Amino acid sequence: MAKTRNGTGSAERAVADAALDALIGDAKGPAEFSALVRQLQKRLAERMLAGELTEHLGYAPGTEKPAEQGNHRNGTSAKTVLTESGALPLDIPRDREGTFAPQLVPKGVRRLPQFDENVLSLYARGVSVREIQGHLEQLYQVEVSPATISAVTDAVLEDVTAWQQRPLDRVYPVVIFDALRVKIRDEGVVRNKAVYLALGIDRDGQKDVLGLWIEQTEGAGFWLRVMTELKSRGVDDILVALVDGLIGFPEAITTVFPQAQVHHCVVHLVRQSLAYASWKDRKSISGALRAIYRAPTEAAATDALAAFTAGPWGTRYPAIVALWQRHWPYVTPVFAYPPEIRRLLYTTNAIESLHMQLRKIIKSRGHFPTDEAASKLLYLALRNILTKWKRGNHAWKAAMPHLAMLFGSRFTDHA
Repeated sequence: MAKTRNGTGSAERAVADAALDALIGDAKGPAEFSALVRQLQKRLAERMLAGELTEHLGYAPGTEKPAEQGNHRNGTSAKTVLTESGALPLDIPRDREGTFAPQLVPKGVRRLPQFDENVLSLYARGVSVREIQGHLEQLYQVEVSPATISAVTDAVLEDVTAWQQRPLDRVYPVVIFDALRVKIRDEGVVRNKAVYLALGIDRDGQKDVLGLWIEQTEGAGFWLRVMTELKSRGVDDILVALVDGLIGFPEAITTVFPQAQVHHCVVHLVRQSLAYASWKDRKSISGALRAIYRAPTEAAATDALAAFTAGPWGTRYPAIVALWQRHWPYVTPVFAYPPEIRRLLYTTNAIESLHMQLRKIIKSRGHFPTDEAASKLLYLALRNILTKWKRGNHAWKAAMPHLAMLFGSRFTDHA
């Protein structure tokens, strides 16, 4: 009721304050106030559960039971549930026939949803199970076993599977593939496995992670499986696939998406080139290579590569020349694009930025015990990162009209 001139509002507030004073009583200090709040939580939850049972039975306590109702109240059973504020002991009302299924605290549930969310929030930030256990004990004054924490995080595996199998768009103008190295125990040995992520750019310029795959075996067979999975999830066409230059990867892409243009990330190619050079030569070689990939046309780039090959750097480092010649078919397609798109296709920076954020989260882990443990953490971390991405990246959004002109109906089909 709104406050009136005759003081009705003030009178109501005085009554509320009096009730609050009576409730608080002589409680003093944080510990006593905390105990009072816990008592209120318990009483409120038990009142709500009693209300649920009344709704189930069709009559309130102390009233006459309807003639057609054979079921009735049958005392309570003790149950302790973990909440966001700690362990909460409750007396759960029962019915004689055992048909009552409370919604506030469902049967078989020992943790309320907010508690699970708190655990997952900590886990998604790279906090170890042992550290989560210590944090919960300190914060809630309740001992939580590692098995309980693992049970909470294991429940995410269903979400991982659903996310990995969700339907995708039929056309992606650009898909960027790159690997993140993660230490995972496999058959008693810690291996440095590659976790591949596919970052798709849709026709609105919006980025999305299409999936993650942990490499089980080296070779084209693994990449072919990834492409086949994308196809089965609804992807009919990829206009441009940007890759890091692994042998066999381009062939796997074009086997499933024969019209896709495969581009080698120039930044990766330069890094691989400089690995062959001494430290004192790297700056000069980097400048010489820049003349190749920043050439205005494919013909000019071919001439620049020939000049590099015949020059002092090509003579001193033939392995660099061989590297560029081997990947040249996947470098030249970029020269067909205007500068707005060419700059974007030089590098896998979009996905490397994502990898950098993931590395910050997993760096505290020595290694993961299983592939599933790695998948859980990476999925939860990605879920947090994706919520912060803005709708429509400006650079990619500006590039879409150019791609529409270059690819015509392949861009516009299925829109």
